[in-house]
Amino acid sequence: MKVALVGNQNSGKTTLFNYLTGMNAKIGNWPGVTIEKKTGKIKGTENEITDLPGIYSLSPYSTEEEISRQYIFEEKPDVIINIVDATAIERSLYLTTQLMELDTKVIVALNMADLLEKKGITIDEKTLEKRLGVKVFKISALKETGIDELVQEIDKKDDLKRSSVFDKEIEDAAKVIINDLSGDHKKFVAIKLLENDNRFENLQNEKFKEIAIKLQEKYDTDLEEVIATERYNFIEGVKKASVVKKETKETVTDKLDKIFLNKWISFPIFAVIMFLVYYLSVGVIGSSTVDMIGSLTDSVSEWTLGALESIGTSEILISLVVDGIIAGVGAVLGFVPQLIILFLCISLLETTGYMSRIALLLDKLFRRIGLSGKSLIPFIVGSGCSVPGIMGARIIENEDERKMTTILTPFIPCSAKLPIIALFAGYFFGENSGFVSASLYFFAIVVIILSAMLMKKFIFKKTSSTYISELPDYKVPSPKYVLKDVFDKVIAFIKRAGSVILLCSIVIWFLLSFSFGMEYGVDIEESMLAQIGNKISWIFYPMLGENNWGAAVSAIQGLVAKEQVVSSMAVIAGLAEDVEEGAEIFAKGTAFGTFTAASAYAFMVFNLFSAPCFGAIGAMKRELGGTKKMLKAVAFQTICAWILAVLVYQIGNRIESGVINVANLLVGGIILIVVLTIIIRKFTKKESECASCPYCDSCNK
Repeated sequence: MKVALVGNQNSGKTTLFNYLTGMNAKIGNWPGVTIEKKTGKIKGTENEITDLPGIYSLSPYSTEEEISRQYIFEEKPDVIINIVDATAIERSLYLTTQLMELDTKVIVALNMADLLEKKGITIDEKTLEKRLGVKVFKISALKETGIDELVQEIDKKDDLKRSSVFDKEIEDAAKVIINDLSGDHKKFVAIKLLENDNRFENLQNEKFKEIAIKLQEKYDTDLEEVIATERYNFIEGVKKASVVKKETKETVTDKLDKIFLNKWISFPIFAVIMFLVYYLSVGVIGSSTVDMIGSLTDSVSEWTLGALESIGTSEILISLVVDGIIAGVGAVLGFVPQLIILFLCISLLETTGYMSRIALLLDKLFRRIGLSGKSLIPFIVGSGCSVPGIMGARIIENEDERKMTTILTPFIPCSAKLPIIALFAGYFFGENSGFVSASLYFFAIVVIILSAMLMKKFIFKKTSSTYISELPDYKVPSPKYVLKDVFDKVIAFIKRAGSVILLCSIVIWFLLSFSFGMEYGVDIEESMLAQIGNKISWIFYPMLGENNWGAAVSAIQGLVAKEQVVSSMAVIAGLAEDVEEGAEIFAKGTAFGTFTAASAYAFMVFNLFSAPCFGAIGAMKRELGGTKKMLKAVAFQTICAWILAVLVYQIGNRIESGVINVANLLVGGIILIVVLTIIIRKFTKKESECASCPYCDSCNK
């Protein structure tokens, strides 16, 4: 039997799916799109279940909704399990009313009802079942309760009669249309024809159009709006009949929101939390794990060297394995403990419900610069990996806002950039590495804001969407879910290191070990890599203060994968040990021995904001809709990164050399901000005092 799992985002759908399948799911992509597809067998049965993308309706307003509707019509599941978030029942039941119009058996899994009961709110599932005309089961996907009864219902016969959602006129009109239709899900199709859904325009005829016109004249408004209103009226009646609310005291969520959503202290709290995330992952705890991994890498390197020499392996192959593969891959794997801590912190913030509050807090600021609170979701996802972050931008309805978010998401420090930050911050800033790492995160936020303002002013001028979100209750994170989430992300990172990084490390070793005359063991300055690097090093001179070919080559390698920057530096330095601390990479006499604190920070800035890896660039191409737009975005990101890195180095170098001091810099910066503010206000005032109408050409050129 084929089962489809359907529900809103954040309703507990994935948690239920993992429990039903024992987490042994087959994961892929839907044909033609990059949205994840999960399919598995329900434990103890032969029933196949597919986890459809999180949606709010079966109307074609998003790719996810289109996929879900297409799956239901084409794959024809025998049963639909509709997971309903009991804490947001009005929002969740809108989708349920659409599923009730299908011919498929529908079972409602009322999730998180236990959270409502703590507030003194009870949902009578039997009354709800009677009012809807579909089976209803109270469950807790997190606590794994009530699910066995739900699974048993799958194989039973559907013996309930679906309730009528609409008033008599709409129901009668739908019946007339149904009589002239063939195929499955006639009620659903009839309602969509009344709504003038263009996905069914091939079924539209003069009779159906006439029926729709008469109804529209009766209600004197758009039928789609009327039908939506009828759904909400039905849901309101269902809610009144089945939800019992007792008088309760202030909840823990209410008390916490008074703190975390306070207009005076909410942003400082957010700043402190994000600082602690990076301080823990790169600073105190994260850096303490580096020595352990470094020692392990040393042991592997020494053992491999001895083993290969003992069996008479050639010098070239020994160098390839030790100086190429182990040095390159080991350099990146050395930062895995820090990544674990970063992923753990982010997962805890997401699962507790705090990140939803941040989206709400930043919405007002984001709307002023052409974004909305929804943009924060791709930014949060992008802190793990830019690729799913960029793909997550598709939840944004406004096209210009979606494109802006796609371009700006790679500016967020992702897990691949953390090894670069950890290496440079740990070596050049020592005990202050946590502060430096956190400063780059806030630097990224400032750059995103300024970049969005520029794009809104000169490129994307139609960014005016709103952000509506129902805040979830604060929850104690499930250790099982958090650990699995962290495990999946770490494994994905390690797989990348074991494939892309390995291949790139071999290429770097080859270019470093041979000259263009194919001579092995040449001086490093005569290698192919050095000669290539010397040709492009001038690009990096303004941000490094020298022609550092090793840094230039490593930065270019970051296009393949940002972690490869560290791997490339390790291979160039010719070592497989002490990479994590930078003790030998930045030792005097190596290719990177002339880095200073200023150039190190500038180099981190460049790698943070420059064009992302090939995977993220490919995702940008898909989301922006073409190669030309993608190339423009890559050019914008790289030029922006180069300018910022040059400014950082030039200012930082002068501070280091004593030419300017911090006080002068602060005073000069304040004066510059004041001058720019006056100019902007003058310009705005002059424009607003235009005698012409606000929509004339003179004001909107």
